[in-house]
Amino acid sequence: MDQPDARWRKSTRSGTSGGNCVEVADNLTGVVLVRDTKDRDGGTLSFSPASWRGFVAMAKNAD
Repeated sequence: MDQPDARWRKSTRSGTSGGNCVEVADNLTGVVLVRDTKDRDGGTLSFSPASWRGFVAMAKNAD
């Protein structure tokens, strides 16, 4: 999914040792994009904002 207006940021849950890192673009209307930091051209997952919020809430509760 080519989204030239996407502003990517490293997820706050990504590791600091360069291992498992994802980037999130949540500045677009109606969609949240997620990609692998180490393979930015490898593909992008897209979620509805509601689905993304649900996932983030579940991940926070798993701690």
